[in-house]
Amino acid sequence: MRNTEAAGTTGVVLAAGYGARLGRGPKALLPYRGRPLVEAVAEALLGGGCREVVVVLGAGAQDVLAAARLDGCRTVVNEEWQSGMGSSLLLGNAATDPRDHLMIALVDQPGLSSLAVERLLASHRPGRVTAAAYDDGAAAADGGLRRGHPLVIDTSLRQAVAATVMGDAGARAFLRSHPELVDEVDCSDLSSGLDVDTPEQLYLLG
Repeated sequence: MRNTEAAGTTGVVLAAGYGARLGRGPKALLPYRGRPLVEAVAEALLGGGCREVVVVLGAGAQDVLAAARLDGCRTVVNEEWQSGMGSSLLLGNAATDPRDHLMIALVDQPGLSSLAVERLLASHRPGRVTAAAYDDGAAAADGGLRRGHPLVIDTSLRQAVAATVMGDAGARAFLRSHPELVDEVDCSDLSSGLDVDTPEQLYLLG
């Protein structure tokens, strides 16, 4: 295991998807409180304590770069974005300082706040994955929470997680195989944790 004493955290925003079901172009450019959604998500990561943010673009990358202000962020373009979220996660992982922990966030999660980012970073323990979790009613029926994003991948686990990533599953295979390494942090008081996949959900954006 690497020495993580001096490790910082780099935020990675997975923002390569097109959002075909929404029919509104790249998800990164969905309107949210008067600006592109990708701006709000990146700002939450920076404001919550990530020392750097890498935004992984894909569909309509040039349009996103022209329309969104991503001051303080680095951007990389996933030319294989149609292969699924996994390729974006791997690209983001490769583009960041290998000594850092990674905080993985989804661009289509408008409720993400800097307070949630702060809470996850404060709760993170060495050698573990720290994931936001939410009470969405259905999960509460059996006394549990629904695990979601963002999630913090410890620097010591990055290589192991990357080895399991494929298709559109992201880190899901690793999380299912190693539940003993995952700490869930309740963020229900800050957000529903829901992402935006349908036109109906788009109307809920503030």
